[in-house]
Amino acid sequence: MKQLLCATFEGIDAKSVEVQFTATKGLPAFTIVGMANTAITESKERVKSALLSNDFTFPPKRLTVNLAPSDLRKEGSHFDLPIAALIALGNFDGNLDDWYVFGELGLDGSVTENTLLYPIILSLANQGAITRAIVPYVSLPKLSKIPNITFYGVNTLTETLNLLRAEVLPEAQAHISTFDFNHLLHETAKYYFHEHYPLDFIDIKGQEHAKRSALIAAAGMHNLLLEGSPGSGKSMIAKRLVHIMPPLHNDEMLECAKLEILEGKEPSFTPSRPFRSPHHSSTGASIFGGGTHKAQIGEVGLAHGGILFFDELPHFSKTVLESLREPLEDRHIRISRVNAKVTYDANFLFVGAMNPCPCGNLFSTTIACRCSDIEITRYRSRLSDPFLDRIDLYVQMHAVSAEDKPSISSQELHRKVRQAFLRQKQRGQGKLNGTLSDAEIALYCPLNEESQQVIDQEIGRFG
Repeated sequence: MKQLLCATFEGIDAKSVEVQFTATKGLPAFTIVGMANTAITESKERVKSALLSNDFTFPPKRLTVNLAPSDLRKEGSHFDLPIAALIALGNFDGNLDDWYVFGELGLDGSVTENTLLYPIILSLANQGAITRAIVPYVSLPKLSKIPNITFYGVNTLTETLNLLRAEVLPEAQAHISTFDFNHLLHETAKYYFHEHYPLDFIDIKGQEHAKRSALIAAAGMHNLLLEGSPGSGKSMIAKRLVHIMPPLHNDEMLECAKLEILEGKEPSFTPSRPFRSPHHSSTGASIFGGGTHKAQIGEVGLAHGGILFFDELPHFSKTVLESLREPLEDRHIRISRVNAKVTYDANFLFVGAMNPCPCGNLFSTTIACRCSDIEITRYRSRLSDPFLDRIDLYVQMHAVSAEDKPSISSQELHRKVRQAFLRQKQRGQGKLNGTLSDAEIALYCPLNEESQQVIDQEIGRFG
């Protein structure tokens, strides 16, 4: 029996799969076992065509391919290449044990990429399970950004076989270890950022308290709630906030690229954090993830490392708002189904925006509010106290006046965020302020006696 290594997704993490092959006496047949999905079972025809098109003789035996472990569901067309390579190697008795092989086969034996390759290999790299891999040559620009892996790019099945048979391996694709972006340097670690602001805080007139709160929220990943009349600038602030977020480490940039691929986008590999803004009519499954047989990632998981923005916050369903309490508190979300139980990281900055009443004019000095006291109470009671307890900053925004002027740009705010970020790193923190535990706050942010007295007074006065 010969075998190569491949991998499949289980939730958001990859699991290694041993592709095992035997050829035994019996009526000619080709069987793939091991809980393979349709894309893998269809690979038999692609593999046959690829082998015959490249002058390989299909052995007249009973061919069995086993994908182990057999109780793990496998999916993806990237199993084509290891299956075909094992059949074509025939009686080759070299060592294949630590080779990971990925690639979809064309009918002529060409090797093409699969959209799942990047997140699968990144997950394996984070687990320390992979050191070298044969991958489609067209995937190298993306995959070579993953550190500590030696990649060999191939265009055809024949090139793959030559690599596996080679006693001396050719020079591998060089690893691209750095990115060409502005960066902060702390000890030996680089944290990347850009100074491109397509949406700028200079566009916002007045609202100085809201801008200050946005700065604090960005610097420490503190959850923020903006309340004000329509047109006061709540959504403008939320959409500009993502451009002044703290710098990203190389590993965080790779993780953001992984989320882009899971969403179906081409990875950008830029120091831009995700910004997710689901509509208030979105279902719980689309926001938190779910599925009957496979727990798909939702908006909460896709916002990991970035911003999750809920506009018109009270219009979201009560179930969604109460379910949001777990990721806001624990920084992860667990999806439990009969056939799947998956945990996603969900360390995001939550921003909510809401009107003060159903008609929106409660804070207005020029337009009378049309809502009754009962309607206002019912509207505001959609946000429970346990949910509001997880909001760090609350801002009541005033109506716009003719005297309001622009005051500060995103570039200036971003510079202050970077200064605060560096200060947190210099204190020895592995996390930003908003995600520190009670013990870590006591360790990294001790208060002097005067400050502690103020805190104690406010605890007694406001609970």
